[in-house]
Amino acid sequence: MDKLVLKDGTKIDLVAGASLGALQVESESRETMLEIWKKLTDENLKSIRIETSDGLTVGKYEDVLLVSETSAVEGGKVKTSFNMREKTSEEKRLDALEESQEIQDEAIIDLGAAASELAEKGGAK
Repeated sequence: MDKLVLKDGTKIDLVAGASLGALQVESESRETMLEIWKKLTDENLKSIRIETSDGLTVGKYEDVLLVSETSAVEGGKVKTSFNMREKTSEEKRLDALEESQEIQDEAIIDLGAAASELAEKGGAK
């Protein structure tokens, strides 16, 4: 059975994994399915891979998004199909821009605090 391996090392058994857009998982209950879904965080999807039952990596993906999930109860089990995709180059650039903006915003706050402190002490001498 193939496995989806998340960034944190979590391994999820796949019933079928024909493509990143149709990874199929079978769970014993809704609660078990929900626990798997909760593992599919932005952080865990930054780096994933698909392994065969022999441990051979057959797919490696970076910056993946969970687009949708569809579940159905069949034969007492929850069958779920996860639709994932890699981020586009535009989405990756936007992420980098937002990250650099956060750093810049923090630097401006620090600079403002330092200027206020100097002003309270009567300025630089």
